[in-house]
Amino acid sequence: MAWISLILAGCFEIVWATAMKQSHAFSRLWPSVVTICGMIVSFALLSWSMRSLPLGTAYTIWTGIGAVGAFAIGIVVFGEAATPMRIVAALLIVGGLVLMKLSS
Repeated sequence: MAWISLILAGCFEIVWATAMKQSHAFSRLWPSVVTICGMIVSFALLSWSMRSLPLGTAYTIWTGIGAVGAFAIGIVVFGEAATPMRIVAALLIVGGLVLMKLSS
């Protein structure tokens, strides 16, 4: 159950990061509300998962899901560049996440 909570926490990190971009520096109400609510849910789920998962593993997986997810949203939704170097960097993050999971 801790792993499911952690994965959901990472997904909510993607939600709040995307909403933060849409909030235009917190000048738009609803994206700002989604950002804050997403942060609260993400941190709560991360905290809950840390009750049974090691700190380093939980935090690494959480940030990795958020980073790679935000990277993908940036490309698909916001039309950000998908250069070979950026894609390799994202793949390296995913590789690190797999290794972190296998080591715990």
